[in-house]
Amino acid sequence: MFKTLKEDIRVVAERDPAARSTLEVLLCYPGVHAVVIHRLAHRLWGAGWTLTARFLSNVSRFLTGIEIHPGARIGRRFFIDHGMGVVIGETAEVGDDVTLYQGVTLGGVSLNPGKRHPTIEDGVVIGAGAAVLGPFTVHKGARVGSNAVVLKEVPADVTVVGIPARPLGPQPVETREGKPCFPAYGTWPGVATDPVSRALERVCVQLEEVEGRLRELEAERTPERRRATAGS
Repeated sequence: MFKTLKEDIRVVAERDPAARSTLEVLLCYPGVHAVVIHRLAHRLWGAGWTLTARFLSNVSRFLTGIEIHPGARIGRRFFIDHGMGVVIGETAEVGDDVTLYQGVTLGGVSLNPGKRHPTIEDGVVIGAGAAVLGPFTVHKGARVGSNAVVLKEVPADVTVVGIPARPLGPQPVETREGKPCFPAYGTWPGVATDPVSRALERVCVQLEEVEGRLRELEAERTPERRRATAGS
C-alpha cells in the first residue's frame, strides 16, 4: 500500500512541474486523494462490502470532485491532474502510467450489466473534457486530445482528436536533454486540430482561389463582350 502511494506521489512530480514537494502533493492534489481512497474502496468492493465501498467512493467524490466507481480497476502510477469532474465507471479498466485531466469521462453507453466501460491500456494520456464511451480498448501509448469523443477502439501510439475522435497524422515530439517530454493534455501545441476540420479549411481556401480566378476571367471577357455587342 505504501509502495503504491510512493509511486503515486512520484509520478505527480514527473508529470506536473507545479509540484514542488512531497508534502504539497499529499496535501494539495485531489487526484492523489481520490486514487488513494479508491484503492481502499476497491478492496472493500472485492471483499463483498459493496455498500461500504460505494459510500466511501461517494465521500471521495464530495471531497475531490472525482467520481471513481469502486468496481473500476486502476493500475499503478495513475495520475489525475486537476481532476474536477472526472468520472470513471464500474467496469472501466485502467492500466499503469495512465494520465487523465479534468472533466474526463470513462463511460458506458449500454444498460448491459456486463462490460460496458472502456479499457485504457498502459501509458495512455487523455486530455481535458474528453469522453471515452463504450466497452472497447484504448491501446498502449495512445493519446486522446481535449474534448474529443471516442466511440471506438484506438490503436497503440495513435493520437485522436475531434467529435467523433479521428486519428491525427505523425506529430512532432518535444525533447528535453535528448529524451521525449511528457505530452500534457495528450497533444503537442498547434497539432490538435481535427483532421476533418483541417481538410475543410483547405477546401475553403481552394474555393476562394477558384472564385478569385473566375472573377479575373470574367473581368477579362467583359470588354470583349461589349465590343461584340457594339459591332452587331
